[in-house]
Amino acid sequence: MTTVPTQADIDLEIQQYADLAVPGQVHPDRGYPPYRSSVLRHPRQPLVVVADPDAVELSGPVFGATDITDTDADLTVQHTGEPLGERITVSGRVLDRAGRPVRGQLVEIWQANASGRYAHLRDQHPAPLDPNFTGVGRCLTDDRGGYRFTTVKPGPYPWRNHDNAWRPAHIHFSLFGTSFTQRLVTQMYFPGDPLFRYDPILQSVTDGAARERLVAEYRHELSAPEFSLGYHWDIVLDGPAATWTEDGE
Repeated sequence: MTTVPTQADIDLEIQQYADLAVPGQVHPDRGYPPYRSSVLRHPRQPLVVVADPDAVELSGPVFGATDITDTDADLTVQHTGEPLGERITVSGRVLDRAGRPVRGQLVEIWQANASGRYAHLRDQHPAPLDPNFTGVGRCLTDDRGGYRFTTVKPGPYPWRNHDNAWRPAHIHFSLFGTSFTQRLVTQMYFPGDPLFRYDPILQSVTDGAARERLVAEYRHELSAPEFSLGYHWDIVLDGPAATWTEDGE
């Protein structure tokens, strides 16, 4: 009979791993033990090098400015009614290691609704679905590398990594670079979330400064009067201040 680990078990594993971490190591091991499903599914063979990435692009999907509509970046107007929850504005810039803007970048997001449930068949969390919220959006960065989304603040939700496991509120981000073979995926968190210390996914990033770069900053000037609260989050693609991404190698 398999014993389900408790939060205390996971906390101990997180601390043991942190004690052995190499200072400055940003990317976690693919088989990070406290994140149980990563242990089961992480690659064990060397990654396959694509000999001709241009050839891959010839058979892959394409997108352009005309594929992005005016409502794609506003997740609160994609249905006939208003979604439930706290409306927020999430804005920031996509930058390279020198702080230069990355223009024309396809930025996509997906998230749970305000009750902490995804509009996905595999999400069986018994929280209510919101018929007015699908939880996906996209936009292209402007000449300053800027992006901007209007959405609702996602709720925390349980997952079955261990007993009484809860994920902090977060929004998934995808950046496609100049081609689909350059896709990067990461997560943005909200400041002051009490679940940070209990989450093995966030804690798998053992460098404290790198973890902090995954947390957005509340900026009152981004809040819209009588409408939404504002959060700022820059994404740095590489260099010492790079934002951690889920598939960085």
